[in-house]
Amino acid sequence: MRTTGDSVVDKLMQRVILIFIVVLSCKAMLLGIQDKVTAHAEAVVLPFTFTEHNNIVVRVVINKTDTLQLMLHTASRGVTITEEAAQKARSIQFSDASKVQSWGGEAVSRISKGNQVHLGPIKAKNITIWENKHSGKGTDGKFGLDLLARNIVEIDFDRSQIVLHEKLPRKAEKYERLKIDNQDGQLLIEGKYELEGKSYTNPFLLHTGYSGGILLDDAFAARTGVEARIRITEHSSLKDSFGNTIQVKKGILPVFTLGRIQLNEVPVGFFTGVVGKQKLSVLGAEVIKRLNLIFDLAKNELYIARRESILK
Repeated sequence: MRTTGDSVVDKLMQRVILIFIVVLSCKAMLLGIQDKVTAHAEAVVLPFTFTEHNNIVVRVVINKTDTLQLMLHTASRGVTITEEAAQKARSIQFSDASKVQSWGGEAVSRISKGNQVHLGPIKAKNITIWENKHSGKGTDGKFGLDLLARNIVEIDFDRSQIVLHEKLPRKAEKYERLKIDNQDGQLLIEGKYELEGKSYTNPFLLHTGYSGGILLDDAFAARTGVEARIRITEHSSLKDSFGNTIQVKKGILPVFTLGRIQLNEVPVGFFTGVVGKQKLSVLGAEVIKRLNLIFDLAKNELYIARRESILK
C-alpha cells in the first residue's frame, strides 16, 4: 500500500529526472551551437614575408626534410623550385622532363613526382614538383592557390598573413565583390584606366609572381596607343622563369580603377619588338599589394578592400 510520503518522493524524483533531462538538452544545444561557431571560426593562418622585391614568401617543408622559401604565385598551379634549390634539396628526386611554355618561349622542365608538402598545418600529398631556372629574387620557387586546398583564401597585407577559411568571413561584407573570369586556373578581373579623357577597360590577370605593376597585352597597348600618351620612365628587360629575356618599356598611369577603388600613380609596362607575344594584361604585385583580398574560388569571386595602411 502506497503512503502519502511515497507519493511525495515519486513527485520529487520525477522533478529531478525532468530537470536532468532539461539540463542535458540545454548542454547538447550549447555544444551544437559551439560546434557550429567553431566550425565557422576555424581558420588556418599562414604568416608570410612580403619582400622589398614584392614577393609573398612562405616557409614550406618538402618531404619532411627540405625547408624552402616559396612565393605565392596566383597565376600558377602546383609547386616549382629553382635549379639552385633543386641542387641543394636532399629529398626531391627528378625522374622525368617535359616541354613547357613561358613568356619568352618554350623550355624543358624536370619533374619530380609523389612529394609531400607542408605549409604550416596544411599537408599536401603526392605533389608533382617542376624545376625552373628562376623565381622571385631570394626565393627557392613558387606555389599556386590550388596547393592551399581551401576555396576561401584571404591575403592580408596589413598583417602579413594568408588566412584560409571554411566559409566567407564576416569582414567580406565591408569589401567590394568583383567577378573572376577563371580561364583554366588563370584568374582575371576587369580593370580600367583613363588617358586624355577616355576610359579603357580590359581583363587583367592576377599575378603575384610578377613583381611590377601593370603589364599590358600587346593588342590592348596598341589599341589604346599608350606608348605615345604616357611619359616613358624606363627601358628594361624582363626574364621569365626559364631565363628568356623580353624588352619592356615602362611608364606611369595617373589613375587605375578596380571596381570602385581608384589607385593613383600606377606603374605600367608593355613589351616592345615582339608584338603578339603577350596575350593577357597582367596585374602584378606592385599594384596588388595596395589591397587586401579574399578569394572565393568556388564562386569565382574576389573581394577587395583598400589596405588600412595605404591611403592612395
